[in-house]
Formats: sequence, C-alpha cells, structure tokens
Amino acid sequence: MMIHLNMKTAIIVGATSGIGMEVAKILLAEGWTLGLAGRRVALLEDLRAQYPDRVVTESIDVMLPEAAEKWVSLAERLGGVDLYLHSSGVGWYNPELDPEKEIRTAQTNGEGFVRMMTTAYNYFKTARRPGHIAAISSIAGTKGLGPAAAYSATKKMQHAYLQALVQNARADKMRLAVTDIRPGFVSTAFIAGAKFPMQMPADRVAQAIVRAIKQRKRIVTIDWRYRLLVAVWKLIPRCIWERITLSVEKN
Repeated sequence: MMIHLNMKTAIIVGATSGIGMEVAKILLAEGWTLGLAGRRVALLEDLRAQYPDRVVTESIDVMLPEAAEKWVSLAERLGGVDLYLHSSGVGWYNPELDPEKEIRTAQTNGEGFVRMMTTAYNYFKTARRPGHIAAISSIAGTKGLGPAAAYSATKKMQHAYLQALVQNARADKMRLAVTDIRPGFVSTAFIAGAKFPMQMPADRVAQAIVRAIKQRKRIVTIDWRYRLLVAVWKLIPRCIWERITLSVEKN
C-alpha cells in the first residue's frame, strides 16, 4: 500500500543495526516516514511496530542485482523519497590480507555501493524532484591503511564516486545534494574483536549525521578528534607514511 505524505521521507539501506538503526530512530522521532532496508529485515520489526504508519521495510542485499528493483519499489511504497542514506558496508581488521575478506570488502563496498548509488541517482534524475544522497564512507579513505587495505581502498573510491555524482548532478541540472559522511571508529559490531582507539558511541555519531544532513553538508568528518587526525595524516609525506607500522590489539 502506497503511503501519501506531506512530510519528509527517506530510505535507509543498512538500517538493521549500528549507525543506520540509530539514524532511523532519530528521524522517526522527528516525524519522518522511512523505508528501512537490510539483509536481516526481522531486526526492523520493533521499529515498524512502534511506527506502523511511518515505517515500511524491505529485504535488500546490495550484492544482488534485484536490490535496485527492490529500492525503487520501496520508493514507490513511500510515495516518493527526499533522502537516501547508504549505511551498508563491510570491513575487517585484516593485516594477514585474507583474500576472502579482502574480496568481500571490495565487492560489498565497491559493487554494492555503486549499485545503490546509481539506483538512487537515476531515481532522482527521472523524478525531477529535489533530492539528497548521503553515504557513510570513512576517514579510512584518506590514507592507505595496511591492516585494512581493501577497506581503505574502497572508502577512497566512495569519496571519489560521491564527488563524481555532484559533478554529474550539476551537468544534469538536478537539485541534488550529496553528503559524504566520514566517521572515525564507532562502537558497533562492525569493529567488534579489536581494541580500536577513540571509539564513539553510535547514537552520538547518528546525531552528528542527522545535523550534517539537515545542513546539507558536502563532506563531514565525525568528530573533531578525527578532523584533527586527518589533518595530521595529510601532512605526513608518502615516503614516511609507507614506513609506519599500524597495529591494533585484539580483544
């Protein structure tokens, strides 16, 4: 059943846990109507039960070709979309360069990301309505990190892809905002098993994300400590960076 609304609507892919779930909670509390998606749709039942008139759900695996069709179907059920938040991704602390983990990271954060970005972009282009695409990338995309090679590489790709979307949107004369969200380490199951420094609670990160979306920021690094860290990283010459050994203790 299609929902007809005068309020803001959004699709969040990767809403079943972590940052995506926390952003969904904030937007729902503010009156948004949401299409929530992920591979484990059962995890979204509590939110749908709390907001039966403002939450629709869909099982979407970004690695499957039918993900694009399911996204469009979800948009139709909402009666239109104002915001797409991409909160889907994988990554490991993988200094051993286990090829299975590296390849899965490249596929999910590369192929899966592109599939959903092109779907959302073409939706807004065809609909000829103002829109907003926001994606959670990472500060890892600013440098090549040895223990997370595929992860940092795919996040750098995402930074460049989002920039390309902005360029395309201007050429297509679209009213499309694009926000590249670059958090540091967030305390979620995503980094469970390793003692990463300066971990931030997911709910606080979600609040910063919602603020950035409302302000239609182009790029946001969360939080101030990571903005400082990235600034320092950029000052380190390549010949020195490549000699640094990065390691993290495991729990």
